Amino acid sequence: MAKKPTMSRALQRRENIAGYLFMLPSLIFFISFVVIPMIICILLSLTDANMHGEGLFGNFIGLGNFVRLWSDKEFLAALKNTFVIVIVSVPTVCAFSLWVSSAIYRMKGPVLSAFRCIFYLPVVTGSVAVTVVWGWMYNNYYGIFNYVLGRLGLIEGRINWLGDEKYALGCIILILFTTSVGQPIVLYVSALGNVDTTLIEAAQVDGATDFQVFWKVKWAQMMPTTLYILVITTINSFQCFALIQLLTKGGMGTDTVMYRIYWTAFKLTETAGHFGYANAMGVVLAIFIGILSAVQFKLAQEK
Repeated sequence: MAKKPTMSRALQRRENIAGYLFMLPSLIFFISFVVIPMIICILLSLTDANMHGEGLFGNFIGLGNFVRLWSDKEFLAALKNTFVIVIVSVPTVCAFSLWVSSAIYRMKGPVLSAFRCIFYLPVVTGSVAVTVVWGWMYNNYYGIFNYVLGRLGLIEGRINWLGDEKYALGCIILILFTTSVGQPIVLYVSALGNVDTTLIEAAQVDGATDFQVFWKVKWAQMMPTTLYILVITTINSFQCFALIQLLTKGGMGTDTVMYRIYWTAFKLTETAGHFGYANAMGVVLAIFIGILSAVQFKLAQEK
């Protein structure tokens, strides 16, 4: 039996060097704009750094910022709103995306492409443009929602959708939902198209129902895609900022941790530019995202 040709050490070394050289630009970018800022963020969170202080890092105060966070009512309210957004948007985005994908993935090429384009369009459209359109739709004087609901007799008078605490956060979640389903739908359509048909046929021969085929065969094979969608949707929901900044500026019970970080670092008047405190919020937010992502990985592995 002929032996497989082996690569010489010199050739292996040259290939490894070439591979690392190709990786070098991305590695430099990653270290410069991800790793180093993360380290600076953690260091600043342990100081009282602000725009009026001397030097970059201010005075070291240890965990003082983190202790202060848990007695800060505004931060706790923002944290609560952030978790409400995540808890509502992540399951609904995943469930709706899976439902739509299951309905369209067997369609013919042009029709399937049209549906994917329609759902993906809000993703590639600028967030500012999308938000401006939604702001017009929510307008309590000439918005389309008040007009349509009024004509149908479902409401009396005008509703100030973004100016009433009863509706504002729900309106933000609705916008976030519509801009988040595009990518999951495209991924699920691809995942459903790659499911092993022989397993489906075998299950059907054994008398499995459509639900059993989906749950035992399709869903199991789509788990890596589902895990990815859960993680990216969770991160996007935690980082909700542009909608808040453009529509409510944190008012009407729509403040989130991301907006609170921005407000603390750049907007507060009494403690203007309190970078240390704002970075402590960022560290806490990153910890929560990491914990939820780890839980999602664990649950996916158990499946």
